[in-house]
Amino acid sequence: MNFEALISVIEQTHLHFQQQAAKAVNVSLTIRNWLIGFYIVEFEQKGEDRAKYGAGLLNKLAVQLNIKGLVSAELSRCRQFYHCYPQIFGALTQEFKHLIPYPILGALTKKLKEQNDVVLIQGRLSSDSENKYQLNGHVIVSKLSFTHLVELIKIDNNLKRTYYELECIKGSWSVRELKRQINSLYYERSGMSTKPEKLSAITNAKVETISPTDIVKSMYAFEFLGLKDKDAVEENDLETALLDHLQEFMLEMGHGFCLEARQKKILIGDEYFFIDLVFYHRVLKCHVLIELKVEDFNHHNIGQLNTYVNYYKAKVMLPDDNPTIGILLVTDKNNALVEFATASMDNQLFVSKYLLELPKKEQLEAFILNELKAWK
Repeated sequence: MNFEALISVIEQTHLHFQQQAAKAVNVSLTIRNWLIGFYIVEFEQKGEDRAKYGAGLLNKLAVQLNIKGLVSAELSRCRQFYHCYPQIFGALTQEFKHLIPYPILGALTKKLKEQNDVVLIQGRLSSDSENKYQLNGHVIVSKLSFTHLVELIKIDNNLKRTYYELECIKGSWSVRELKRQINSLYYERSGMSTKPEKLSAITNAKVETISPTDIVKSMYAFEFLGLKDKDAVEENDLETALLDHLQEFMLEMGHGFCLEARQKKILIGDEYFFIDLVFYHRVLKCHVLIELKVEDFNHHNIGQLNTYVNYYKAKVMLPDDNPTIGILLVTDKNNALVEFATASMDNQLFVSKYLLELPKKEQLEAFILNELKAWK
């Protein structure tokens, strides 16, 4: 063995066990969430005191459990996951049964068998192609991360969902790539294409693929493992440096900025979002939300920030607070752009009151450009 061979064998060993570790975390997370969904549905249908809880079941359950990440919306997602993928039963009782403690597996076997029989009967009675092309549970659990499945269960059409499952597995798509392809109507475009195989080959040749660290660094995996939320947020070195210095810059300007949070996690609907920087302004008596994007400007950026501003207005503002303001900083590594997000605030009020206390656009743009020069 020479030195190059030594490097190669260590790299291969590292990659292999990194993949195994990521897979183990994902499989456990996926099975846990499916079982939680099963338990909830079982209680809703047969629970002795189910009438006592009614529509408020998930809220009360989340409060009593007090398990990180298992808020009401997440419990609802687990229930939806169970409904979308009943075939995972087969994976639990065969390939993955060694992962489930005997007391849990033993108590579930009879109930799950009854449930699976119903699913099989329904499948035999159905003649449509949606059931015919359904992937088996082992493939679902072993080949797709739970973060992928969160996106897939949003698709109501079973055949369409299966199509994205197959393409996702075949192309090793990242979650971001899966979202991109769904939003670009890839399924519909493939149906209209005279050569869908060629479209698939072209698409998969330029997609963003998933890595073991993508699985482990997902928010769901971090909450499952009891790790800090902020560590789950992926940033490149440039973004990290810019945020570090921007935070210092805002605090040193002397305009009443008080840092409240970095990578603030909020729940809107059934989806989590992270706000880069959250300040409270002592003079304006309002929250100031700052988002940094290292990419070309698009209107989705300002729309997303306005969504955060409206969320704070509805959920966070106190009666004596003034309306929240957002600041968007966008750089494509050569230029800088600053926009204010005011949601539905009266423009005259913003100009006459807020702009007097906030940093000027020119100051923020100059800061970003100076940082970029230093980085280069």
